[in-house]
Amino acid sequence: MILQALNDYYHRKCDDSDPAQRLPAFGLEQKEIPFVLEITAAGELVQLLDTRTLNDKKKKVAQIFRVPQGVKKTSGIAANLLWDTLEYVLGVDTKGKPERVAEQHAQFVASIQALPPIAINDAGIQAILKFFESFNLTQLEAQVAWAQALESNAVMSFRLHGDVDLVCQRPAVVKAVLNVTGDADARLAMCLVTGEDAPIQRLHASIKGVWGAQSSGANIVSFNARAFESYGKTERQGENAPVSQAAAFAYTTALNHLLRKESDQRIQVGDASTVFWADRDSEFESVAADIFGDPPKDDPDRGAHAVQALFKAIQSGKQGGLDDGNRFHMLGLAPNAARISIRFYHCLPLAELGERIRQHFNDLEMVRGDYDPQYPSLKRLLQAVCLSTSSQPFGDIDRLPPNLGGAIVDAVFAGPDVPYPSAWLNAAVGRCRAEQAKKSQQGKQAQNVPYARAAVIKACLNRQIRRSSVTPTNQPPEKEFLPMLDLTNPSPAYRMGRLFATLEKIQEEASPGLNATIRDRYYGAASSTPVAVFTTLLRLKNSHLKKLSVGRGLWFEKLLGEILSTVADFPKHLPLPDQGRFALGYYHQRQEFFTKKPDDSTPITEGTPS
Repeated sequence: MILQALNDYYHRKCDDSDPAQRLPAFGLEQKEIPFVLEITAAGELVQLLDTRTLNDKKKKVAQIFRVPQGVKKTSGIAANLLWDTLEYVLGVDTKGKPERVAEQHAQFVASIQALPPIAINDAGIQAILKFFESFNLTQLEAQVAWAQALESNAVMSFRLHGDVDLVCQRPAVVKAVLNVTGDADARLAMCLVTGEDAPIQRLHASIKGVWGAQSSGANIVSFNARAFESYGKTERQGENAPVSQAAAFAYTTALNHLLRKESDQRIQVGDASTVFWADRDSEFESVAADIFGDPPKDDPDRGAHAVQALFKAIQSGKQGGLDDGNRFHMLGLAPNAARISIRFYHCLPLAELGERIRQHFNDLEMVRGDYDPQYPSLKRLLQAVCLSTSSQPFGDIDRLPPNLGGAIVDAVFAGPDVPYPSAWLNAAVGRCRAEQAKKSQQGKQAQNVPYARAAVIKACLNRQIRRSSVTPTNQPPEKEFLPMLDLTNPSPAYRMGRLFATLEKIQEEASPGLNATIRDRYYGAASSTPVAVFTTLLRLKNSHLKKLSVGRGLWFEKLLGEILSTVADFPKHLPLPDQGRFALGYYHQRQEFFTKKPDDSTPITEGTPS
């Protein structure tokens, strides 16, 4: 189904209204060509043109041209038609292997001479053959761009002086290329993608752009050992999964297009290179990349705007939107040596996709400060559970398991009842325990349970609760956690978190200006082994209450009574999920203390100071 969806996307992009976005026809590919040899009809060199320009990141990026599809490169010698590296095109040695370079160049010239008459008689091909006959290396060495091209053994091609297109893009050459494309010895079989009898592609083109895979590219469909081969398909490679030459070209071209550097339909989530596309053209084709990707510095609210636009479209779509029935595809790819593994794949209508994204942010919803984002990006959520370093003050994501980010995105698209990976909750709770109070750049103390970390814990716990509620048990279903303080939540761990926050608040008001509170010394122990800590803290709070006014002390006493009303005793140990409940209780109660109230008439039983 994945290859079929990519094949359909390829054919849609071939007819794209924007010429710059059109994908090349079968037999051609889009390729960065850094250097172009511009020659006259007589084969004389005019210039060695450097097509590279500086992008937004101040890096040189070569111009992209449509060229004949490249051959599968191995350790042997195989020349591309009318474009290749400097050694192949010019026969100039750059690596100290002159004999091999001579063979490469000879094969490059031979591939041009083997073209059918319709192409051989073209003025551009004739000019290239004349260029080789009167090749002058000294003339090339005088070109300004020569040193850089030689140093990198750069890819290059030819252009006839006065033309805009390369020689390989001239109509007669393209027609000849399309007529000779494919393996003449290819076997006929039913294509698994199209269902039609057609010549089968033995070796599929490489997929490039997958993070962590080989720079030369890797394969999704590949067989190179007997253990992987079907009965009767020994040493016949691609015939074990028959895909026609046209379909193999289509899906590889489409996937390489989605994975290209400047693509707005891909994001990198850990080790999962994730791409998105739709069955039909839609303004929301890149919405997932905007929502889950890292927002650009010049537009930090881009993700929030994308979420709001999607939710608005879903709302209007209930009355019949333009994207009604349009399916959206999400594909996660991960490196696996010379191959690419499928991390996840989802295909959903826009309405269902939007509902799952909406549920994701509903699970993350949490009472927050004025400067905390309503829709935190995945990068921020991952950073919240990481150890911060001097080079990564917001959290070093590289310290997390590389497959965590992809597993989170997979859970989002899989549905609201699919739990988030347990490693995410483990990391969040672990950071809460290990975090030490420290001064931020603004002079404020850091928290054990900041907003983003609390949001992660709530989302993970609520999904676990939702999943367990589907499975019949003798126990009553647990109530999901609210974004704000829940006075009716009976969870002992949640109440102990509230209790710890209240004891810390009493200490802060009794001794203003403290550099460190009980949080800095006792949070880790209180959240994991409550019985060893709370008996001491409850005894010490009496001395703090004596320093407060009678009314304030009485208010805190009543609040403590309300919190402890359903707590029978303090357990010796809290399991990890309960440590998450403790963190939520602590965060909610702290936020409640610092939330501005419209008046002073709020009843004490609501846990709000008057």
